[in-house]
Amino acid sequence: MSSRHESFDVIVVGAGIAGLSAAVRAAEAGASVCVLTKEASPEECNTRYAQGGIVARGGPEDPELLEQDILAAGCWLNNREAVGIVSREGPGAVEDLLLRKAQVPFLRNAEGEVDLTREAAHSIRRIWHVKDYTGRSIQESLTAYVRGIPNIHIFTSCMAVDVITNTHHSRDDSQRYAPKRALGVYVYGENTGEVVPFFASATILAAGGIGNLYLRTSNPPGATGDGVAMAERAGAEVINAEYVQFHPTILFHRDLKGFLISESLRGEGARLMNRKGEYFMDRYHPALKDLAPRDEVSRAIYYEMEQSESTYVLLDTSLLKVDPRDRFPSIHETCLRAGIDMTRDPIPVVPAAHYFCGGVKTDMEGRTTIPGLYAAGETACTGVHGANRLASVSLLEGLVFGLRAGTAAAGQADRPGLPLVQSIPDWVFPAEEEAADPILIYHDLLNIQMTMWDYAGIVRTRKRLARAKADLNYLAHRVDSFYRQARLSRPLLELRNAVDTASRIVRDAEANPKSLGCHYLRGSPV
Repeated sequence: MSSRHESFDVIVVGAGIAGLSAAVRAAEAGASVCVLTKEASPEECNTRYAQGGIVARGGPEDPELLEQDILAAGCWLNNREAVGIVSREGPGAVEDLLLRKAQVPFLRNAEGEVDLTREAAHSIRRIWHVKDYTGRSIQESLTAYVRGIPNIHIFTSCMAVDVITNTHHSRDDSQRYAPKRALGVYVYGENTGEVVPFFASATILAAGGIGNLYLRTSNPPGATGDGVAMAERAGAEVINAEYVQFHPTILFHRDLKGFLISESLRGEGARLMNRKGEYFMDRYHPALKDLAPRDEVSRAIYYEMEQSESTYVLLDTSLLKVDPRDRFPSIHETCLRAGIDMTRDPIPVVPAAHYFCGGVKTDMEGRTTIPGLYAAGETACTGVHGANRLASVSLLEGLVFGLRAGTAAAGQADRPGLPLVQSIPDWVFPAEEEAADPILIYHDLLNIQMTMWDYAGIVRTRKRLARAKADLNYLAHRVDSFYRQARLSRPLLELRNAVDTASRIVRDAEANPKSLGCHYLRGSPV
């Protein structure tokens, strides 16, 4: 290979709360850390778009009560050990890293205590927030803190292409008989067009979610399942991929796509109503009503739209117990731009793909089934969420298990030796590569999004999943051929990851005959 490569103790793919938490903890242990983000700025990621808040201390009843809420929302499919860890360690981690070190300006009440809010399926108020831009505040504060740590190096506009393993990539024939291990990642530089191998003792995949595989999503465009696709191509185990959570309330507007209307509004008194003006959640969940688990609320909205042949329902914000101009300034401002005054007008909303409850299978330290490869955050599946995620637990899980993965990764001190590094070839470009046609990429991604939305969305059927599988198989062959012939670009790499991850979601959904949580098969046993 050429001498052009990078070497670190720990590589982190992704710069959201999970990735940055892992980087901080590894750096605190003395490791040299590289953080890769495909975005031009590390502040742009899924974490930034979390509005509601992060679960922390809500009273003396926690953590036991929090455990029960997480298990109930997850339909008891959760990994009990992981739920216990996030419930016990989470509040302390929020206070230590986010409040004390990163100095996130969580909102405080008149007594100077951190203000608590509530979201769906929570028994008590336990969510810390920064009004309705909590994710943005956490991301900006945490990024600023990380920038001050000298042994963390952030590479922007750099997209991991594939995990490097000895058994697959080494030119030393003896390595095919050796135990598989991850050596790092090939990295595409968007500004240079080059692909450079990055080597490390440990690689942590924290590349975010899969929302942009669906036509409607609350996620930013970069949520294309990159980490899941890379891990599976390397041979790591992926589980629970059928459990895709839809957020019930995304603003329905022609020009403002994917804007989240926080669940906190319903926690503060707002209610869902159909186009006839009926508050319909009483019929679907008489006990919790509008604060029922997300999967149940999303399905209720789906049925209301189906019955009325409507494309949206309404969120009545006239019932709010707080002034939305003060408590929800971002939502209020965005609605005004859409011509909606939420102090008097209901907000048109629709469900959208929001969070991936499945992912790369890990242990409680973030280790995947490939030695040297770790995963954290939405890319990983620790089992915390089970079949459906409890609101505001995603940031907490990313924080807790990001820290744990960082600790374990820093302790893996066997950086690949020079002979093994030298046996890894440079990236091989096509002999006669052509620039990828952006129209073809756009059309193929749109096909994936429409297929997933129509056939593998909120309500699924056997026939829909079979159609999705057939359509995605055809697309996968076409995309693979396209990928092997065209010049690399971020859209092309994202398309490849999208079709791989979408195919896995559909395969797992088709293989599971039981409706549970986010995986709802019409006509199947529950």
